[in-house]
Amino acid sequence: MTCIAALVADGTVWMGADAAGVSGWALRVRNDPKLYRVGDLLMGYTSSFRMGQLLGYRFQPPEHPADWAIDRYMRTAFVDSLRECFKAGGYARTTEGAEQAGDFLVGYRGRLFHVASDYQVGECAEGFDAVGCGADLAMGALYATRGAAPQQRITVALQAAEAFNIGVRGPFHIEQA
Repeated sequence: MTCIAALVADGTVWMGADAAGVSGWALRVRNDPKLYRVGDLLMGYTSSFRMGQLLGYRFQPPEHPADWAIDRYMRTAFVDSLRECFKAGGYARTTEGAEQAGDFLVGYRGRLFHVASDYQVGECAEGFDAVGCGADLAMGALYATRGAAPQQRITVALQAAEAFNIGVRGPFHIEQA
């Protein structure tokens, strides 16, 4: 289910989300948000609405020490706090001894991070990224629209994903941070 597409332009993170909720062959257009602002963070998720609810309503990002680089903060303190939130909220799960969650994008201080299901934190060198079942379509559209306005690029990426993936549906919601 889902397509979250995001990019960085002139120090601003733009992020867009669709509204699909999919289970097997069932599709529902949902009113629940897939984008949440929490403090200085803009987060867009896929994988589970429960995970998104924890991100949006329960997650308390830890303080970012002034002497820490953003990379260090995201890959240590942020992830440690996130894992505790998911455990407390009943979402964290262990598969074959490895802790698992879901995928989501985080815009923070003009940078775009991808938190994967194994809690690794990556940053795409292209300056854009996408998650969800429509991610590959969105990535192609973001690549093809380089040079266009950020909101237009996000809109086209989500429209491409909706046109060619059964698990992506509008309406779309776009925010910037």
